[in-house]
Amino acid sequence: MNYAIAIDGPAGAGKSTIAKILAKELELIYVDTGALYRTIGCHILRQGIDPADEAAVVAALDGIKVELVHREGEQRVLLNGEDVSGEIRTPAISMAASRVSAIPAVRAFLLQTQRDIAATHSVVMDGRDIGTVILPNAKVKIFLTASPESRATRRFAELQEKGDPATYEEVLADMIKRDYDDSHREIAPLRQAEDAVPVDTSGDTLEQSVARIRAVVRQQLEK
Repeated sequence: MNYAIAIDGPAGAGKSTIAKILAKELELIYVDTGALYRTIGCHILRQGIDPADEAAVVAALDGIKVELVHREGEQRVLLNGEDVSGEIRTPAISMAASRVSAIPAVRAFLLQTQRDIAATHSVVMDGRDIGTVILPNAKVKIFLTASPESRATRRFAELQEKGDPATYEEVLADMIKRDYDDSHREIAPLRQAEDAVPVDTSGDTLEQSVARIRAVVRQQLEK
């Protein structure tokens, strides 16, 4: 029988990195739902559309085909057939993703895609509302968080490795603003599911974070 592990939490908490490791260890399909919203944000910015212009964003959905594919053990995201996995990780697209994800039509556009994947495979899925909206019956629910400063430090290091010119102050400001936007939007706001296990990884190394999450997953699966 298929089962789902839902990992929710704010931007930069390490959800995707940890979810990928868990999925590989447990031989499950990894689904990065944030990448889906980032891909729509990418398309909107490419079209010169303001992500806050709901009518224009909704109209642009007709020209979007978003796919998740697995190549050589890695999830790649395709926008109308083009691999945009690297491009969608910039701060500008992060902010655009936060804006478009607050639009009901965008969430409806991607909802069934996410549920269909979970219906046919055992998955590790991470995002903002997996345990509360997308997969409310997930067998394991984790709410992963860390302080804004800790998350900004991690994200800044990732961007530096890619040669992105963003400063730490800019990354932290974007992180704080995105936290506010994600938790205050009307549609599927970021919040902890009542039956989710909270895990704060502030100050943890990646190995420590993975070990803590692995222990929670093991405990929940044994119930």
